[in-house]
Parts: sequence; structure tokens; C-alpha cells
Amino acid sequence: MAGPADGDPAGPVDAAEHQHEPRGRRPSRSWLVETVVLVAMALVIALTVKTYLVQPFVIPSQSMENTLLVNDKVLVDKLVGHLSQIHRGDIIVFNGTGSWNPPAATDSNPLVRVYRNVRGLFGGDPGQTDYIKRVIGVPGDHVQCCNAQGLLTVNGIPLHESSYLYPGSAPSTVKFSIVVPPGRLWVMGDNREDSADSRFHDCQIAGAVCEPWDRDGTIPENKVIGRAFLVIWPPSRFRVLWVPATFGQAGLSAAQPLMASRSAAGRSAVNSAQLRVVPGDPALPLAAGVIVAVPLTLLERRCRLRARGRRTRR
Repeated sequence: MAGPADGDPAGPVDAAEHQHEPRGRRPSRSWLVETVVLVAMALVIALTVKTYLVQPFVIPSQSMENTLLVNDKVLVDKLVGHLSQIHRGDIIVFNGTGSWNPPAATDSNPLVRVYRNVRGLFGGDPGQTDYIKRVIGVPGDHVQCCNAQGLLTVNGIPLHESSYLYPGSAPSTVKFSIVVPPGRLWVMGDNREDSADSRFHDCQIAGAVCEPWDRDGTIPENKVIGRAFLVIWPPSRFRVLWVPATFGQAGLSAAQPLMASRSAAGRSAVNSAQLRVVPGDPALPLAAGVIVAVPLTLLERRCRLRARGRRTRR
């Protein structure tokens, strides 16, 4: 008789208490796990967007005025130069290390690279060597300044540049003549009188900065980051960056004398180009990460709760 009186009442009560305690703690643990998963997924997606698809940049100087103004934010298509070709007239962002800037040792530590990529989502990386310029000549082009009318010529075809040059700016006050080597690009700013571009780095031009590591002012195609295609900020400046009509002249490519002799390496090289730019705010890649990660996390939670419900019913 003592067994049921002393032990039975306590047994069900204790069991009920133990059943209710975990249920009370599960939601907090569940939402903690889901928050961690959500943040991790958002970062991974944001890094993927930033690394391979689209990256914002901020314009810090005047060399591309009035096409791009100081503090404009542009989107750069990072597929261009990797999956599609860069053309004359494109506005290109590239890494100047080893061409306009001294060569730098490549960091082989993958953890350091991942850290720098994550850090880049939340602000600029010190010592940036990214630039933005307009492509004037592609490999094999003969770019020259200037003809009797004061116009730049590419393969003997004059470029009418008034639609994008800074008002009152001459195509170039510096005389030059260059055949663009294989795997390289000749690039110039739209504000020609305030642009340290390919002319500034060509050892053949008087007054140029002649660097021992790179002497002809052209840009290596394999340093491409991508093509600027959209101004997104400020809202009053929102617009697409089209290639000017002068680069669509029918005779421009037909007159290109050296393209047929480009080496196989030159033909297969990744196209690229180059005003220094600063990585923009992380709003775009982070927003993309959150937009994709949130529904995936909610879907995962719903599937998990359904599976838990089926196990409980059994």
C-alpha cells in the first residue's frame, strides 16, 4: 500500500514537468540556430554575388567627368571580361597592380583571402589599386593623336567624342601613336585634361611616369574586374552607361590591320581595362544574400517542423 501512496503521484507529475521543460526551451534554441544559418547563408550568397556577378564601386576623383562624378556609385558587371568580350568604348574597372602600381606578392593563404573578401563586404580594403577608365584601343589597334581636325584615330578612323568628353576638353593635348600589344588595352579618362591614364604611363610620351615594371601605359587584360554598366547613386544620376555611337562605326574593326596577326594567347586572353575607384557599400550583395537566404531558411524550418510533427504522431 505504501508504494502507490508514496510513489505514484510523484511519477506522473515529474514526467509532465520533464516533458514541458524541453518544449519551453526548444523555440529559443531553434531560432538561434536559424538565425546563425540565415546570417551564414546571406554572407555566402553576398560573397558569391560580389566575387562573380556584380559589385558596386564609388568614384573618388574627377578623371571620368562628366560621365561619372565624384561620389557616384556604379555597378560593375564582373562577367564581362570572363564570359564575354570587352569592346572599345566600354567603361572598365581593373586592378592596376603590376601595371600602373608596383607588383605585389600574392597571398597564398586561403583563410586570409576569405577574411579580406568578407571584410570587403563592409568597406574598402586599404591600399586599393582598382581604377576605372574608358577603353579606346583593344589588342592590335593603332591608336593615334591626333589628325588634322584634332581628333583621336583608331586604325585611321576618327573618333567623334563630344558626347562623353568633359565639356571644353580636347581629345588629347599630348601627341602619341601606339599599336596596342596582344593581351593589352589602351584606356583613357573622359576628362582628358585631368586624367592620369595610359598616356601618363607610356614611356614613349614626354613627361610620362615611366615605371620599370611596365613601360607602355597599356593595361593587361587578365587584370579585369568588370564593366561599369549602371550609375545607381545618387538617384538623380541613375542611368545606364551605354557605349557611345562613335565606337560603332562600321569601318573601325574592318580597318584594324593587326588583329589578324594576334597570337593565340592574345585571342584567348581574358579582356580587361581601367581614375582609381573604391569598393562601394555592401548594400547590393548583402541585400541579394538576405533576399535569397530568408526564404531558404524559412523553407528549411518548415520542412524541419513537418518532419518533427510526423515523428511525434508516430
